[in-house]
Amino acid sequence: MARISLIEPEDDPSLHDFAEQIRKGRRGTVINVYKVLLHNPALAESWFHHMNTVRWSTELEGRLREILIIRIGHQTESAYILRQHVPKLAKAEGLSQAQCDALGHWQDTQEFSDQERAALAFADTMTERIDVPDTVFEPLRDHFSERQIVELAVLVGTYNMHSRVLRALEVDLEPD
Repeated sequence: MARISLIEPEDDPSLHDFAEQIRKGRRGTVINVYKVLLHNPALAESWFHHMNTVRWSTELEGRLREILIIRIGHQTESAYILRQHVPKLAKAEGLSQAQCDALGHWQDTQEFSDQERAALAFADTMTERIDVPDTVFEPLRDHFSERQIVELAVLVGTYNMHSRVLRALEVDLEPD
């Protein structure tokens, strides 16, 4: 049970236009994270635009984005992130259920390319330690441009923030 009540946008006419933006960008529904964030509509709107930019306005391939998002979901034990991305969004980007499951222990599998493994090591370090040593950072240069490295850092940082807010407020999972 969420620690904060859900705002139903239909109950407040001033939220209509923003709720329509959310529906267009979120498979036709206002998901629970936005229903919680609507306690502050300006915050909800900035969150929505930031998340969309991080996911859709980068040079990072969709498969890699989903790999990192799902990995962060595993690391932070965010059932909400995992439910949102596995299996539907992950499958749309070419990930199998087995690969999604393997992201819980990616170091022990050969499911991922060298590029993906470098990004996963970076994501793990950013999530667990914050400071990223050169031994983890430098391998990124073999696979990514500087722009893409910035995009990786922002993606990882954003989903760490996202998972922490979801967990702290105990946002309810979406119904199946």
